[in-house]
Amino acid sequence: MHRPRMSRWRLLSAVLLGVLPVLAAVPSAAGAGRGVLLPDSTPTFQHQLLAKATPDECFAGVGVPYPAGPPCAQGQAKVNQAYVWSLAQANNRLWFGTGANVNCIVAGTTLAQPTPRLYDDYVCEYASSQIVVQNPTMPTNVGDHRQPRVYVHDLASGVLTEKTDVIKNRSTDDLNRLKRTLGLRAGGTNQGVVFLAGPALGATVNMFAFDTVTGDYLGSANFTKYGNIRHFLVADGVLYAGVGVGANGKDGGYLLRWAGDRTNPFNFVEVGKLPAQIADLTEHDGRIFVSTWSAWSGGGSLAGGSAGGSAGGNPPHTVLDPLLERLGVRPIQDVDPTIAGVWMSPPLKNGAPGLTTDDVTGWEQVWSVQQYEPDPLIATTYGLGALVSYGGYLYWGTMHVPMKSTSVVAAMYPPADEYAARDTLENTQRAVSIFRGRGFGPLLGGIDLIEDVDLLYGEPQLPVYNAQANAGAGGWENMTTGYSAQFGRMGFGNIYTNYTWTMAVTDGRLFVGTMDWSYLAKDLLPQTAAQLGFSGAVEGLSDGLDPITIDPELYGGDLFMFDSNLHPATAVDTKGLGNQLNYGFRTMITDGKTLYLGMGNPMNLRTDPTDDIPEGGWELLKLTWS
Repeated sequence: MHRPRMSRWRLLSAVLLGVLPVLAAVPSAAGAGRGVLLPDSTPTFQHQLLAKATPDECFAGVGVPYPAGPPCAQGQAKVNQAYVWSLAQANNRLWFGTGANVNCIVAGTTLAQPTPRLYDDYVCEYASSQIVVQNPTMPTNVGDHRQPRVYVHDLASGVLTEKTDVIKNRSTDDLNRLKRTLGLRAGGTNQGVVFLAGPALGATVNMFAFDTVTGDYLGSANFTKYGNIRHFLVADGVLYAGVGVGANGKDGGYLLRWAGDRTNPFNFVEVGKLPAQIADLTEHDGRIFVSTWSAWSGGGSLAGGSAGGSAGGNPPHTVLDPLLERLGVRPIQDVDPTIAGVWMSPPLKNGAPGLTTDDVTGWEQVWSVQQYEPDPLIATTYGLGALVSYGGYLYWGTMHVPMKSTSVVAAMYPPADEYAARDTLENTQRAVSIFRGRGFGPLLGGIDLIEDVDLLYGEPQLPVYNAQANAGAGGWENMTTGYSAQFGRMGFGNIYTNYTWTMAVTDGRLFVGTMDWSYLAKDLLPQTAAQLGFSGAVEGLSDGLDPITIDPELYGGDLFMFDSNLHPATAVDTKGLGNQLNYGFRTMITDGKTLYLGMGNPMNLRTDPTDDIPEGGWELLKLTWS
């Protein structure tokens, strides 16, 4: 006999049959008069495809040597280049670098599932890849790696020029660095130099530089101390980069300041040291704020209380703590700083100009996902994504690798049967939550809290696993997050909206680009359930439990827009901006009433222009409005 089902929160199964209803909400009166931005009218949007990845390989089956081509006399055409992973604008040109088969690499590394798989849309070969066959020392979890590519798009002429061979032909060192780069994940430009950089095999970072005026290649460098890089930022005329240490940044992070020039482009100095890797960065209120990612290990102090909220250590608790606990608010001192959070730099005006090496230890954590996510184990699987200053507030959002939280919880608390597996699957799902804050700094008694934080999209309660519930059999219970959402439910009402990938402000509006993994879910959900040994958790049980299904109307990445800090976001597009295989808005650059958008699309087997399914591979898009 199956044990009673303990979960009272059936969010996932409800959402998989359609989109969650957006919560009705009245904007808080506290927002009135605080940097309110009110554009003149609702815009009309138009988009244009500027460039698109083309097939670069032939595929004849998992583990089969790759036939010659394309064009492919044998097998089928395959497009490995999946993301516009980095994007920078200089001198009326867009510079960008790509990432290949990123979904395969994420599943093989972050999810530790390097099992070859073949679907109609894409293939991941891992150990069966010819790359591994020909290079036996290649880690099998990144067996689908292909070297990234570099392009420059001239906005005046519309001409796309590939720069990859320029790097490969410079020297053996440049060629080898490009080959070992997992993807060009960060792009930035300053003082006539554009950088494209990314993580490399061996947990290092490779960086490539070009002259923005002449287009000449300036060379490359390998940074052995760092293991990941995601974004650059120019603040007060100074270029900064956020990096991680160790494999996927699991051992901490640094903020780097560029101290070079065209003749010495790879001179960076450390101006911030953090216990977690830096994901994104922005300027707000005369400081640099960064978001961080957890180490994904599930380590650290899951119960909290062992790590300080600033570089200076822990102030003592005060009599306010019991009151804060009753209000569902967790003091920043009671969180693990290696888990995803928001950090604040010293004031930029203290530097000469900007941050200097004297500011390395002067950073302060001002928010943590542990102040929102009540399940301590699931909290370790969060990342934070884009953040931006808008209307006097700092806006930021969360990130959730598909099925990561499910895998972590199932490993710690193995489901006893298919009912428990279904509970685990449903109750571990998280979608993006969007926050904004202002008034950062110390409160009474030295407790560092954000004085004014709003949850815009998220949940007042989330399910938490209690191993002692149900007479020791375990079960799920709803617990408060300490917040009430102003505008709607997490994921902007869609459980599959999992990454807050990009944010940008222009024309008085805040644009938020997300990833929507609904198209992948039709494959990943059954696969994960099968790996847990409970395929019935997805397929439906004999007692009539509905199978998990996915509404095709959800397919495609989602782009949202705030037209002020008083109004809910509106959807600019929820279907990949013309291609439902575009599952996310990975990069974004503003230029007046124009957004340049780099899309993520890893459907490497969708290359037939004659069928009724759109094509896979990255896309570079232009979005305008009037």
